[in-house]
Amino acid sequence: MGAVRDVLRRPLGHFTERTLAGLALVLGAGVGFGLVLVLVRVRWSPLYDVDHGVARWLNDQVAPVGPLVTVLNAITDLGGRPVIVWLVTVAVVGLLIRRQGRLAVFLIVTGAGALILDPSLKTLVDRLRPEVAVPIGTYAGQSFPSGHALGSMVAYGALLLVFLPAMARRWRRAAMILVGTVVFLIGFTRVALGVHFLSDVIGAWLLGAAWLGVTAYAFRLWRLERGRPATPLTDGLEPEAAHEVAPAPDEEKLLPHARAGVAEIVVGWVLVFGALYAFGMFASYHAGGTFLASLDEVVPNWFASHGTPLLDDVSWWWSKAGDTHAIMAVSLVFCPLVLAVWRRWRPVLFVALTMFGELTLFLASAAAVDRPRPPVENLDGPMPTSSFPSGHIAATLCLWIVIAVIVLPRTDRWWRWLFVAAAVILPVGVAVSRMYRGMHHPTDFLGAIILAALWIGLLYWAIRPNEDVREGNRPEIESADVDTLDDELARAGRPG
Repeated sequence: MGAVRDVLRRPLGHFTERTLAGLALVLGAGVGFGLVLVLVRVRWSPLYDVDHGVARWLNDQVAPVGPLVTVLNAITDLGGRPVIVWLVTVAVVGLLIRRQGRLAVFLIVTGAGALILDPSLKTLVDRLRPEVAVPIGTYAGQSFPSGHALGSMVAYGALLLVFLPAMARRWRRAAMILVGTVVFLIGFTRVALGVHFLSDVIGAWLLGAAWLGVTAYAFRLWRLERGRPATPLTDGLEPEAAHEVAPAPDEEKLLPHARAGVAEIVVGWVLVFGALYAFGMFASYHAGGTFLASLDEVVPNWFASHGTPLLDDVSWWWSKAGDTHAIMAVSLVFCPLVLAVWRRWRPVLFVALTMFGELTLFLASAAAVDRPRPPVENLDGPMPTSSFPSGHIAATLCLWIVIAVIVLPRTDRWWRWLFVAAAVILPVGVAVSRMYRGMHHPTDFLGAIILAALWIGLLYWAIRPNEDVREGNRPEIESADVDTLDDELARAGRPG
């Protein structure tokens, strides 16, 4: 029995000896947060004066500068719940695919703790948000602590600890500095935008550091209890998992012939723009008396005469499948999954260049052709771009076609055909909705088809996104194993 006790004590003693300084820092952060909490709760006069003085001064400096406000809002969004949840969710799914359930549990527990602590403490303290002379942003809820500052500290810190082993040692310090800078800037924007006091942000940082430290050291204790060496946190949580947490290996030739490939893509962009411009000018201003002109006149009028409140609502929701937020959301989920499953950058490059080219071709063509919207009621009101080509339809076509092109040859499971169906049904639905809402002519739809067909065809030829499949690359997780991911997570969270 004594020998058993010695075995059980050894990891804990080893852990304590190696992490005394770290534990002191964690305790210090916790004590610091407690002190700030008490001072805020009792409304200590010196802290009150500093908080309100900083809020007023920053508001005077920031509010009159519109571009600065835009930049601050963009930075503060990096600490918002949508971005944080997306990052952690994609990372957890990727780790499960790579059979790293313990690291996935660490991210889930750490993130869930931050989600619980933020609203709980806000309700407990019940502090009002700052009142400034020129309000820049409006946020509901209480002020202490800052949810953006807390969430960014915990989420970005946890992700850094998980993925540090995948980085070369010479880049690790730079990664830490980058994450620290991002967390600091997010906290600064909360004060600069007038939605939090300085003590709200400092308290959130201290709380986030304490919580992250507790979960990180608990993970290290688990490692020691299983006989794994105690490594410094600068090496990440699980140094042995470096290969598994790396997004993808460095590919010697991301493009088959890099210089020639870049030249082909640039020249191809110009040629696709020329084709779009030629068709757009003809359909918009020189197609009188042709079938295209009749189509552009009859279809918008027919939709306008058959409108109903129900169809108005349905068309609004369906057209949302092609707006910027939906396209970005799908792209930012699909690309990390491709990296997790197939460990190749080239399909991601294919998606990124497709969507970037679609956006630039659409904007350039719309500005050059400058076609008016159909002469019917435009249910979406004035738009910043002209009618030709349809950006919603082109983006939907490009996104779902490239997804189908990547997925179809990579699996033999029946569900691959769902992506093919989506590449047909979603663009058609968006096209009908946009024409129903009076925002586009049928030839705008044809312009979107020309854009998607020519641009995707060019990039497929130049990038060859499925070359790794031809060379025999196998997925990280086979299709038949997809149903077992939840079992992997359950095993990771099981004690012992």
